[in-house]
Amino acid sequence: MIDAPEILGTSPAIEQLKHLALQVAGTEVTVLITGETGTGKEVMARFIHTRSPRARNNFIAVNCGAIPAGILESELFGHEKGAFTGALQARKGYFESADKGTIFLDEIGEMPLETQVKLLRILETGEFQRVGSSETLHIDTRIIAATNRNLQQEVVSKNFREDLYYRLHSVELTIPPLRERGRDILILAEQFIRQFERKHAMSFTGFSEDATDMLLRYSWPGNVRELRNLIESLLILEKGNLITTDILEKHLVERSRFKSLVHDPEKSERHEISMIYGSLIQLHQEISDIRDILMQIRSDRRSEPAEEPRKAPLLLPAPNVSHTPVATSDIPTLEEVEKQAIASTLRALGGNKRKTAKALGITERTLYRKINTYGLDR
Repeated sequence: MIDAPEILGTSPAIEQLKHLALQVAGTEVTVLITGETGTGKEVMARFIHTRSPRARNNFIAVNCGAIPAGILESELFGHEKGAFTGALQARKGYFESADKGTIFLDEIGEMPLETQVKLLRILETGEFQRVGSSETLHIDTRIIAATNRNLQQEVVSKNFREDLYYRLHSVELTIPPLRERGRDILILAEQFIRQFERKHAMSFTGFSEDATDMLLRYSWPGNVRELRNLIESLLILEKGNLITTDILEKHLVERSRFKSLVHDPEKSERHEISMIYGSLIQLHQEISDIRDILMQIRSDRRSEPAEEPRKAPLLLPAPNVSHTPVATSDIPTLEEVEKQAIASTLRALGGNKRKTAKALGITERTLYRKINTYGLDR
């Protein structure tokens, strides 16, 4: 039995998440944990296991993205002696080791398609075969999977099996990024301080008021993992000195871009809209310039002597462009421009939301919100 971890924090999002985790812990349902890198997906998986009827049995954690595809099946399902070069004896895999317990499959989105087929069979029947064997074995293992990828998009891109996605998606727990957890940042920091004081037999003086404010405003791209590593670095390298803003900024992973990483949703959204609108204005100007060039070419050709034979123009006739002032009512609103930009980019990229977000210079999360706002998913 492993030590029972706690999910620290009092923010509404974390309180709701803990409540859901406790609800599913006592069941046998398969759980999919999603969230950004470093949010604590394995901690959540252990939290569920230690509060389940399987708590006295093994908890096996496997990072599917860290094991080469060529040996992943052998690691998961085991192999027989002589199954491949170097297989000098039979070996059971992680699933057998987790029998009657829980197996945590981290980075499930990295799993090759051929291995996904075998995982689906275990989920449905509990049966599998070791590599190099025809004997069917049966296990009783609960599966908890995790990913920082958008598995729905991976299904659309044919990188992840649709049937496996729905089988894993019985219950989904999404861990919020640290930047959205408010004062949970300070609760976690305090826990890490106590932990590393004991580990290194050192004392930590604390943070200045301004440095504390900086901790709360920093966007934490590495989430809880980044905060944990930061606290240990501060304790060891600053030798217990009071941490000021100058010291803290020096240690931040993205310190050279700190100001751009301070979390300000409204500023971020205004910047994204500005980028879209600016791009459209530039595109409109380029189209206008091309039209002017075409009209000039057309005018020049009409003014040339009729007796001189001319080849058929390679360019299509320019549209009839009026140069009269445009009425204010004809100018589209910012929302209309933004909606058209998103819809056009989605069509051009075949509905691929990841590529669309990248092309528009916005986050996938912002794109999904705007698609919903403008009804573009209907």
